[in-house]
Formats: sequence, C-alpha cells, structure tokens
Amino acid sequence: MNHDAHRSPATLAQATVAGGCFWCTEAVFERVAGVTAVESGYIGGHLPNPSYERVCDGDTGHAEAVRITFDPAVLPYRALLEVFFGTHDPTTRDRQGHDVGSQYRSAVFAHDAEQADTARGLIAELDRDGVFAAPIVTEVVELDGAGPRGVWYPAEAYHQGYYRAHPNQGYCAAVIAPKLGKLRQRFAHRLRETA
Repeated sequence: MNHDAHRSPATLAQATVAGGCFWCTEAVFERVAGVTAVESGYIGGHLPNPSYERVCDGDTGHAEAVRITFDPAVLPYRALLEVFFGTHDPTTRDRQGHDVGSQYRSAVFAHDAEQADTARGLIAELDRDGVFAAPIVTEVVELDGAGPRGVWYPAEAYHQGYYRAHPNQGYCAAVIAPKLGKLRQRFAHRLRETA
C-alpha cells in the first residue's frame, strides 16, 4: 500500500504498534488518512528471523505488529495512537478477543523518546479520564537500546494486505469487519475519502 508516493521520505515518520492480530491492525491503519504504508511483522522477541508458525507457538517473545509509515502533518503521532487505542482493547494482557498469547499483546514500540513520552502521556490521560473500564496494560518499548527485542521482521508475504485480499474469509468477516465499522463510527474524521 503506497497512497502518497509523491511525498518526500524526509517528511514521513514511522510508528510501530501491536494490538492483537496484525491482520486487524493493518486493516484499520490502511484506511486512515495520512498513512502511506502499513507492513505486518514481528517485533519484541528474542529469536532471529521468526516464522509465523513459531510466533504463533508463543515461544519467541514476538508480538504480531504493524509498522506504519505516515505523514505527521496530516496524522500527528498522538492522533495515530488515539486510533490505535480506540480500535483494540488495551486493558487485556496477552489477549484480543479469542486471540490469546503474548504474540497478541498490546504494545507501542516507540522509535524515539518523543514517541515514548507521547504514548506514556496518552495512556496516563486515558486511565485518568476512565476511558476504559479497566487500567491500560499496553507496554511501551523504546526501540533505541531495546537490543534484539527492537528488531523488526516483516511477516511473510501472504500476511501483507490480508484483509484486502480475503475480506470474506471467516476470521476477517467475523472479527475485522466489525472492527472497521467501529473505526468508521469513532474516527470518521481520520479516514481516507475511499475508506
């Protein structure tokens, strides 16, 4: 997905988040204005070059995540995080719906100290305001100095754009389609015109 190829790479930024199954998170952010690319992958673990099967086994330490390339002039990082927190349950440890295991944890992998501060500040605000019925358990990991846990591994090609390619597949219809309905309802002002 590359909606704004004409934008200078110097004006773009990256965000990496994990909020359950990466098919879901990817489908959400592909519809958000200001996002130029979304890639599904694995981060936060200890095993080099993990495969989907190994990550699903839950013994690599990796989270299913997405790396988002975005234009901060259109979509400020805080607004990106607001969409992230508003489209998954950040109060359940190692679980999103029926997807259970550490690979489905809620996490923000901050690319710099400013992103980490923004994430921690927003979490504190959401908790203080009682936006969720339980405290947020989202992990904030600063990639600088994270060692092997900070290495990004793109997922296998068949995972990229999964919902776009398989909207009628059972999981997509049952889990992702309702999530996109919630996105349209809560964040209509953040969506692309074609979303």
